[in-house]
Amino acid sequence: MQPKDRLSYSPIVDRPKLALPGGARMACWVIINVEEWDIDQPMPRTVLTPPAGGAPMPDIPNWTWHEYGNRVGFWRMLEVLDRLDIKAVLCLNGSCLESYAAIAEAARERHWEFLGHGFIQKSMQKVEDEREAIRRTTAAIAAFTGKRPRGWLGPGLTETWETPDILAEEGYEYVGDWVLDDQPVTLKTRTKPIIGLPYTQECNDVAMMVIQHHPAAEYYRRAKDQFEQLYTDSSARATRIMALSAHPYIMGAPHRLKYFREALEEIRRHEDVLFWTGEQILDWYLAQSKG
Repeated sequence: MQPKDRLSYSPIVDRPKLALPGGARMACWVIINVEEWDIDQPMPRTVLTPPAGGAPMPDIPNWTWHEYGNRVGFWRMLEVLDRLDIKAVLCLNGSCLESYAAIAEAARERHWEFLGHGFIQKSMQKVEDEREAIRRTTAAIAAFTGKRPRGWLGPGLTETWETPDILAEEGYEYVGDWVLDDQPVTLKTRTKPIIGLPYTQECNDVAMMVIQHHPAAEYYRRAKDQFEQLYTDSSARATRIMALSAHPYIMGAPHRLKYFREALEEIRRHEDVLFWTGEQILDWYLAQSKG
């Protein structure tokens, strides 16, 4: 199904106003992406270009660059989130529940939401059986947390033409891959609708640090600028949803952590901004839509 067949064009200025509870002005959700990179495959991303070119295996420099995030960086970020009393969303590969069980346990203890992110970090266009990969991820999260995940984010936001259809058929209620709005949108599938929640490419450390090669301070500056405009928009027109995406191997690095902390502190100072999980945003939107 083509994207234009899944949703119609809708100018945000023409929509009914969405109201948050308690007079809140806007909502923000923080997504921490935890992945497992297969040492027997080419690395999903690289910080160091192989000196002889190509994609050598094993790629120790780039595999360990990422692994640092799960061994060290995540725990720095967790301290920041704990101190600011922010319940984040753990977006993780299904295999991480075994490979990085301590991370999953820390998130479960804090009642974070678990978001499906493929079974291992690999494009959904390259997995042999997309439905089976989704099912394995679902089963792994359900077994660990005691509940099925409600949301999905494709590795690298990758989808096939059928991904929303398969997700809906497998019981998923929302997806974060469709980064085309500041409010939730309803996507058609061949069975029941699935909601697209506002995720982000702009306030995403992969885009900023690894692809665009900005200095570490860009994460704070851009998050602040993004927030200020969305905060203004929420007052003038309708409630906006802001997403902040971070990866432990990037923002958990020693020289970047303070900018992750300062971005959250800046937003946290506003008492009329809700820090919600994806499923809280979903339930609110569905209730508003029904009303």
